[in-house]
Amino acid sequence: MEAAHPTQRAAARPGARLDRARQAAPQVFERLRNAIIALELPPGAPLSRAELAAQFGVSSTPVRDALMRLEEEGLVDVFPQHATVVSRIDIGRAQQAHFLRQALELEIVRLLAEQHDDALVIRLDHAIALQQQFAKAGDFEAFMAADNEFHAQLYADAGKQDLWALVRSRSGHIDRLRRLHLPSPGKAQNIVRHHKLITRAIEAGDADAVQQHLRTHLSGTLSELDKIRSHHPEYLAD
Repeated sequence: MEAAHPTQRAAARPGARLDRARQAAPQVFERLRNAIIALELPPGAPLSRAELAAQFGVSSTPVRDALMRLEEEGLVDVFPQHATVVSRIDIGRAQQAHFLRQALELEIVRLLAEQHDDALVIRLDHAIALQQQFAKAGDFEAFMAADNEFHAQLYADAGKQDLWALVRSRSGHIDRLRRLHLPSPGKAQNIVRHHKLITRAIEAGDADAVQQHLRTHLSGTLSELDKIRSHHPEYLAD
């Protein structure tokens, strides 16, 4: 029988029941994926289908479907007839996700700078204010959510929401690297500073500057890979 990991119980505790008005499998997937990204379910944590079904109050089918989606994203390793465990962070996948995101987002921010939409600037400034609030409170999960909202707004205003969904589906490994890196002194403040520079460049209609600021911003975590590996070797795949 698969052993339950203590962080698994924290991430999928019975008090966090599902919304019965929505399909169960996507909700189980979202809850587990969020817990994996937040490292509440760290690499190596076992995932028992039976226990997850009991904790979410669902049959085994939604849990199975959710775990299949997580396996497709490389976030869990499934060993048939043995166990399902949270995968280690795959640096190759992280680098590919970075390449994809940078290629798309550089063109998106150039387009937005050329469009010069004052309403977008207001929305981005609001997202930045939230990030500053969460950084001050040391709430890293809320900070990462606000960080994602900042970038999601860029895609939405460019009419590229489907591309944002694609980026998110490929970003599980690099997002875990970011979560490991985020508590480092000054990291959250640097993210906020970069977002301000990106926003001001969009406001000024400076397409070259906004691309430069975005490129610097997106490269931050991978540029610190050796440091992250030295602090968390057990989380990263060889």
